Amino acid sequence: MGEILLIRHGETAWNREQVFRGRRDVSLGDRGREQARRLAGRLAEEGIEAVYSSPLSRSRETAQPVAEAHGLAVRVDERLTDMSYGEWEGRQREEVEREYPELYRAWVEAPQPFRPPGGERLSEVAARAWPAMGEIGRQHREGRVAIVTHRVVCKLLLCAALGAGEGAFWRVRVDTASISVMETGEDLWVVTRVNDTHHLRELGEGDRGDF
Repeated sequence: MGEILLIRHGETAWNREQVFRGRRDVSLGDRGREQARRLAGRLAEEGIEAVYSSPLSRSRETAQPVAEAHGLAVRVDERLTDMSYGEWEGRQREEVEREYPELYRAWVEAPQPFRPPGGERLSEVAARAWPAMGEIGRQHREGRVAIVTHRVVCKLLLCAALGAGEGAFWRVRVDTASISVMETGEDLWVVTRVNDTHHLRELGEGDRGDF
């Protein structure tokens, strides 16, 4: 079986400030860059044969040290990009909750049919990200690869692999620069690890608010 290391990008200022990111191209902050460095150190001996990333800077900046540790180039896949939050992007959570109370309540209580104004549904994100991971798994049937992407994408891929569906979105947690692991077979995905942040322990817990 092959193995996929599913990695959420490191922390940005907008994570700390609880600002919706989506397609906005936000770079890593100082803590995020240190997370990426420690992530690369953790994975340096893992025998990774390919590193894939979302096109957004925060993901590529997290993937780059991992790739360099293995003498690889980062492979960008547009389908791994973050969920579009439409009009919510660049706005703080409290502001969105105040201006769109009913929509925000839908997001936190029943996210599967929800669509932010001008944005994507979870099902639309899954419809592009799941085939992307499937193709990557088929290309590396017996190897180990890293995929660096975003909170929403990581959650949806883990839910799909577990057969839990989008309704389980808030039941899965993926912190910044965390590692989740899946083994791949012909038609079966086996989740062996979720939200591993042991490599970040010396940095303290930081913001664990699932944002």
